[in-house]
Amino acid sequence: MTTRTSSAEWKGTLKEGAGTMKLASGAYEGPYTFASRFESGKGTNPEELIGAAHAGCYSMFLSALLSNAGFTPTHIATTATVHLTEGPTISLIELDTVAIVPDLSEELFQEKAAEAKQKCPVSKVLAATEIRLSAKLNQ
Repeated sequence: MTTRTSSAEWKGTLKEGAGTMKLASGAYEGPYTFASRFESGKGTNPEELIGAAHAGCYSMFLSALLSNAGFTPTHIATTATVHLTEGPTISLIELDTVAIVPDLSEELFQEKAAEAKQKCPVSKVLAATEIRLSAKLNQ
């Protein structure tokens, strides 16, 4: 299908250094530092980018599952909260999604939401990490 490329550069020591992460598409390039990753400093971090990728992948996959089941989602919004704990280790990812899908039952929505959590490509690659899902259907 496709191959995607992203890159990162780091200069200096862990705590005093700084780096840049960028997407080959040019859609994003931004700085990251020890403070932006492990504290509340300005810039981004790998976990934030993983969260964006996971939220985007999950939303698209859920849309595909719902569409394939004969429903037309009008809106799917997903937030991925990535927990970085001691180690450092990504210990948990919480997916929180809210969807508007006319004429869809809560039961079928929950089934498709859980299926998307298991089968979206980013969930698969992150399978070693606990992923929790909270899914809400708004009519």
